[in-house]
This record gives sequence, C-alpha cells and structure tokens, in this order.
Amino acid sequence: MRITSTSCICPVLVCLCFVQRCYGTAHHGSIKVTRNQTKHIEGETEVHHRPKRGWVWNQFFVLEEHMGPDPQYVGKLHSNSDKGDGSVKYILTGEGAGTIFIIDDTTGDIHSTKSLDREKKTHYVLHAQAIDRRTNKPLEPESEFIIKVQDINDNAPKFTDGPYIVTVPEMSDMGTSVLQVTATDADDPTYGNSARVVYSILQGQPYFSVDPKTGVIRTALHNMDREAREHYSVVIQAKDMAGQVGGLSGSTTVNITLTDVNDNPPRFPQKHYQLYVPESAQVGSAVGKIKANDADTGSNADMKYTIINGDGSGVFSISTDKETREGIISLKKPLNYEKKKSYTLNIEGANTHLDFRFSHLGPFKDVTMLKIIVGDVDEPPLFTLPSYVMDVYENAKIGTVLGTVTAQDPDSTGNAVRYFIDHNTEEDRYFTIDANTGTIKTAKVFDREETPWYNLTVTASEAESPGLQSHILVGIRILDVNDNPPELAEDYDVVVCENAKPNQVIQTITATDKDDFIDGQTFHFSLDDSFPLNPNFTLKDNEVIVVLFITLRRSKKEPLIISEEDVRENVVTYDDEGGGEEDTEAFDISALRNPSAAEELKYRRDVRPEVKPATKHPASSSLDRIDVHQFIKQRLAEADLDPSVPPYDSLQTYAYEGQRSEAGSISSLDSATTHSDQDYNYLGDWGPEFKKLAELYGEIESERTT
Repeated sequence: MRITSTSCICPVLVCLCFVQRCYGTAHHGSIKVTRNQTKHIEGETEVHHRPKRGWVWNQFFVLEEHMGPDPQYVGKLHSNSDKGDGSVKYILTGEGAGTIFIIDDTTGDIHSTKSLDREKKTHYVLHAQAIDRRTNKPLEPESEFIIKVQDINDNAPKFTDGPYIVTVPEMSDMGTSVLQVTATDADDPTYGNSARVVYSILQGQPYFSVDPKTGVIRTALHNMDREAREHYSVVIQAKDMAGQVGGLSGSTTVNITLTDVNDNPPRFPQKHYQLYVPESAQVGSAVGKIKANDADTGSNADMKYTIINGDGSGVFSISTDKETREGIISLKKPLNYEKKKSYTLNIEGANTHLDFRFSHLGPFKDVTMLKIIVGDVDEPPLFTLPSYVMDVYENAKIGTVLGTVTAQDPDSTGNAVRYFIDHNTEEDRYFTIDANTGTIKTAKVFDREETPWYNLTVTASEAESPGLQSHILVGIRILDVNDNPPELAEDYDVVVCENAKPNQVIQTITATDKDDFIDGQTFHFSLDDSFPLNPNFTLKDNEVIVVLFITLRRSKKEPLIISEEDVRENVVTYDDEGGGEEDTEAFDISALRNPSAAEELKYRRDVRPEVKPATKHPASSSLDRIDVHQFIKQRLAEADLDPSVPPYDSLQTYAYEGQRSEAGSISSLDSATTHSDQDYNYLGDWGPEFKKLAELYGEIESERTT
C-alpha cells in the first residue's frame, strides 16, 4: 500500500528515508513497494524474494491552528491490491478517527476537519486497513501510523512566578546578583525558534541589567545608596524567535528594595541645648529628652546615650528609649535652687551596632552640650526626720506627751509652719498635736494587749500658703506594764494508768502571760492551798515555764491468781493470814464503810474514775436506821449501775477451810461466830463497819454449814 503526504516536504523526506531503509525503493510524494525486485550486478541478475507485504506506512503531519474554510488535507492511503475499480475499501480507526480525521474509503484520502492545538496534543495514533468491498475480507494486514501536529509560533513566553519582590544591600558592588527570572514558552523547543527566548530590560536602567540568555538581574551601578533611593521597579521582557522581528513576548515586574547597612553615624541637630527643671522635681522622674538623628534604619540606627562629663553628672542620669531612640534625662538627687541654679552636661550618642566595612565613614557617634536651668519653686515645709517613732506606757494618763515633730520652710522667706493630724481613721483621734509646736499627746488610755502599735500621719503646712503641705509618718509604740496574771496555756485533762510507777512523769504543763517580757517569761508554780492536798501526786517547779506532775506512791499488791475464764472479775488472793492495814489497800472497801462516815466522797486508790459519780448516800439523819444487809445490797446495786466505775468486781478472799475442818479457820472472821472481843480499832473509821461485816459473815457461814 502506498501512503502519500503533501503537508510538508522536510518531514516526509525523513520518513521516506526510513521507509527506503525498511522496504527498498522510495519516491518523493509516493512510496511504491514491489514483492520481487531484481538487481543487476556486473552482468549478473540477482533476484530478491521478500514476504508478501502490501502496506507502506508513513508519518503524516498536520499544521496546528488551521483556520481555512476547507478541511486540511493530511495524506493518502493506497494498497497494491487497489486496481482503481473501487473494489478496495479503506477503513480508518484510532484516535480522532471519524471525528477529527476522516478518510475517503474509495480513494484513501485523509483530511482533518478541526483546528488542532499542539500544546494540548502533539500526535494521534491511527490504524489503516484495506478490505475487499464485495467480500469484506482484509486485503492487507492492519497497519498503524501516526499523524503528528506540526507546531507554529502561537504561544508567547510567560513568567509563572512574577511579580517578584527582592532585596539587595545598599552600597553593594556593581554586578551583584539580585535575582534570576525564567520565562517558559509552550511552543515546540525542538522545532525552529518558536520556543527560543531572549531576555531584555524595559525599565530599571541604568541601575540594573539582565543577562539575555540566563535572565539573571544584576546591579549596574556601584555603591547604590538607600538613603538616596530605596525602592526600584524593574520590568523584564522575554521574547521568543530568538528576539527576532515577529516573535512573541511576555514581561514581568521585579520590585527591588535596597536594605540598610550602617553607613551613617548619628548626628545631634544642635550643638547646644538648654533645659528648664523646677527644684520641686521628684527624684527618679524624667525631666527632659534629647535625640540624635541617624539616617539608617533598624538595628543600624540603634544608639546609646551617655553623660561623659559635666558638673551635673552626679545629679542627673540618662537612659535610652529603644522605641523612639531618645535620650531620657532623669533626676538622681533633689534640686535646691537656693544652693545651685544650673548644671552642665556633655552627652554622647553612639551607634551600638557597627559594620567594619564602612568604618572609614565614622566615627559613628556625636556629642552635644546640655545646660540645665534650676527653677525656683515655693516649696512645702520640710520635716527634719524622714519618720518618727514615739513610745508611751500602757495605762498612761490622758495628756501624756509622746514627742515632738519639727518641720521648716526650705525657702528663703522662712514662713511659719503649722501642724495637724490627718484623721483618716478612728484611731487617729486617740492623739492630739499642738498646731504651733508639733507636740503630740495622748487622748485616751491605751491597753498594749489590745493594740500594741498605732500609725499617725502628721501634716505640716506654711501659715502663709496652706496649700503647700508635707506629710510624715509617726509610729506610736505602746510599752508594756505588768498588768496581767499568768494563765495555763490550755485546759489539761490528765489520764493516769493504774499501773503507773512512783516518780513517773504523767503531765507537763506550761503557762502564758499576756504581758511582754524582754528577757522571756519566767513563772513560779505551786499547788493551790485552797484545795485539799492529794498525797498521790507531787508538783515540781523547774522555773522555766514548765511544771511536772509526778506520781508519789502506789502500794497496791499484784494479784497472784487472775481468772482467765471470766475477765469481768478481778479475784485477788493473798498467802498471808491477816492483812492488817494493808488489806484496806487491796480493794475498794468504801462500799462497806459506815454510812455515818460516808458524807465525804472518797475514791478508790487503785483506780481513779474519769467521771466523779454523784453522792448516792442516804441523809445523815437516817443513817443509823439502815440495816447492814440492806446497806450492802443497796451499794451493790449502785455499783452495778454506776458507769464511772470499772466493769469488774474486786473480791478479797481468805484461806477459810470451813467450820468442820479439823484445822479450823485461819481467818480472823471466824471469831464472829463466837462474838469475839476482837479489837478493830486499828482500822480507824473502818473498825465498826468491819466488825459488823465480820459478824454478818459468821452468821452466813453458820447457816451455810447447817
């Protein structure tokens, strides 16, 4: 098959050469392929046999952006089997077949029906096939070919990143690189000069230049000064077709700012300044400002002010305001017009950041002279002391003199001074002051334990100018008088264990006194004589605020046998045959006391109850009529119901073997049955009760044995 293209000569020649290499013979504008070729070589005839191949393919070209009224002719397909009788039918398939590209199925001519854009699609891949129109059978195998869209210069160069904003330091050398700009062209860079871009500068000369090939922008002058001009707008153009006439172009703007370097020293606008400061100016306050100008910006314009000499260097100070770059002059000491009326200061302003590349432009500092005039002011009275502290004893009489405050008019006129107390609180009314002398007196009787300190504000004013006032703080200290007795530090509740040992410390107590003792408080402790003395406890005064309670003695015998079966009972057994007075110490025998002796409540000496029980004894008038039997039962019931006694019984037993024992009883109680004349006087007040108990016990034993 023969493919013919008339779109462009040069590409077809290239493709024809390729076809010639592949298939043998090639002709410009048409390709003819034969199945058998004969080559004559010096009289010899050489016959080449090739496989049957009816298709010859070629690369077609179609111009982009075709705007003609008729479809653009692309090329022609032709098969060796086509005899021109219309029996061969050509079929075109692939990208754009039937929509962009159409084929005459009889002649094989291909046309483009639409305008194409190479920048959107560079080529199309299609397939050609020849079939027998009558049988629809393929006459040739299907062949693939390409239709390439041929570029034209229809795209201008574009700067995709513009506009640009860049900086370059001032005073830079000529030729310093600033920025490289790049323009892109959508046309085919492999075909002609449609995408060959050349750069040029349209605006910004003579300050900047641009490299026509690379697009690098550089400074074109030496030592460009930011203080002379800071901003530049440079317009760069990119033109295709290598800059030739007819080429398309695009442009962009580059905004260039010169950044500052420290190439300018500070300068005071004047060499002499004058400042007025009244003598009433407060110490530490700002009294004036001064400023040196610097053409630089940012940190390059930062400076520091210093007083380098002058008679006022000890009275005034200067600091730098970093925001305004001003020198703030402040007062260090009070001014007095009557003593000194003017001061002179030499002030230096110097840059704090230096660039040694420009040190030859220095020095980067300047000096000016400042004269300060002190103004005369009618000043308020001046107290002789910064504050006062006065003392008075508590309980002092009303009208007691505390002290005197003194103030004077510092002006040369020497006006008289008047004094008064600022009554800001109720406590200020507790004192009075003499308006002429400044003497302060008490107006009430003070109690140090109530308020130990008072603060007064005393005002002094000139008699001729009451509006001129000074204020002073006066502290009143109330001194102590020993007018309060000592007290225990707290209410003590002492608990003593029943097995406490003699001389054991059971409580330490302290005392306090509301009065103030410079060397510390010392107390003397003793037992109150108005209360009966308890022999079980002693008190020791160690003369340092501390008192010790100590157990005196405890003679209770330890039990030999304690019941393990019933812990509610305490059975105490002795191996002696008569306790005598010691028996009264072993258990609480108060329950068996003579009712006539029960008027005074006495406690068990082995256990001290936490709560004192109320007296439950019958009146003395009826004690004589009470039966012992009934008395014991009544006391037993009271003990059972009394919550203040320990929850157990204390029983004293003796080694009694019964009346029928041959040995007889070894207890002294045995004599009760025979009404012995046993003397119980050794028991003291307990004698009568114990005798009755012995008799009762004998009767009970007699009834039990019978």
